[in-house]
Amino acid sequence: MTRPSGPTVVLAGALLAMLTLVGAAPAGAQGEPRVRLVEVAPVDTPTAMAVRSGDDTIYVAEQEGRIVAVRDGEVDDEPLLDLADRVQAGGEQGLLGLTFSPDGDRMYVHFTNTDGNARVEEYTVSSDDDGTASVAPGSRRVLVKIRDRESNHNGGQLAFGPDGKLYLGMGDGGGGGDQGVGHAPGGNGQSTNTLLGKILRVDTDDGGAEICNIGLRNPWRFSFDRDTGDLWIGDVGQSAYEEIDRVPADQPCGHNFGWNVFEGDEQYRPGQIDDHVEPVAVLSHDDGNCSVIGGYVYRGTEIPALEGWYVFTDYCNGRLRALQIEDGEVEQIGLGASADEASSFGEDGDGELYVLSQSDGLLRLEAR
Repeated sequence: MTRPSGPTVVLAGALLAMLTLVGAAPAGAQGEPRVRLVEVAPVDTPTAMAVRSGDDTIYVAEQEGRIVAVRDGEVDDEPLLDLADRVQAGGEQGLLGLTFSPDGDRMYVHFTNTDGNARVEEYTVSSDDDGTASVAPGSRRVLVKIRDRESNHNGGQLAFGPDGKLYLGMGDGGGGGDQGVGHAPGGNGQSTNTLLGKILRVDTDDGGAEICNIGLRNPWRFSFDRDTGDLWIGDVGQSAYEEIDRVPADQPCGHNFGWNVFEGDEQYRPGQIDDHVEPVAVLSHDDGNCSVIGGYVYRGTEIPALEGWYVFTDYCNGRLRALQIEDGEVEQIGLGASADEASSFGEDGDGELYVLSQSDGLLRLEAR
């Protein structure tokens, strides 16, 4: 099996597996956070999670094209929205992104259509008597269309920033070294003539998207710190390094993250970029990494020792890790747990964190 360039998913349903806990935690500072993963619900091939203002339900996107509601550990029999007949799923394609507007009145999805191209759509959301969401399929509005000639490096994250704008992550379109079919000269990541290899800002009023940041290979998962507004990006690497990037809340756009001149903090091909953003962490493939899964800065209350740490993992080794930056120094620790085939993280309305596992469904982080 070849190394995934973003989470490679198994479409067939899998039996729930026991979670593998990493052995004894390495010696470290007293009070370092340690967590365990607890099963919440057996969701099939989950790729994204979202919550809605005023609604305790957890909504999960399944790769094949369904959005399901999870209440009290149970998955609703009927999906909130079923796009399976319009979605091309498999490998790195499928229903990849899901979020709600800050007021909860609209839902946004990002998926690969049956022609292999990327789409972002908006749906109107209303509340049932119990406060849970109801979606009107006929309210569909197509906001973004992006041609993509290859099947991998699709990005997919959708998230509202602290500025109230909708952001979208798009991979470089596939192909080794950003040199695939139809790529811009020198690669899509560095080209401002394509929306591939970018963080984009979506116009939710009139449709379309503008480039926010360039120089990304596959920003599969990014998030905004709910306290500071800082933007954190997990960018999937090529053959040697994965990277985690951060930019401050007051400057979310206008950055070049270096791909494909740099992979991690190493030169990948000849070239010079002035003032590109250096990663805050580089993960070597020599340590069993292959596809970084970006997460969130923990801002919940149930794991006090984890407050302010950025939580992430990797698709191949599955180890949950966290890092924080103090006085310009980066500290990285293991959290003492792992998840098989982790595809994404989720954050609920209270700031508690979840892991989406392709083999084990929806899992919740708890202190141990």
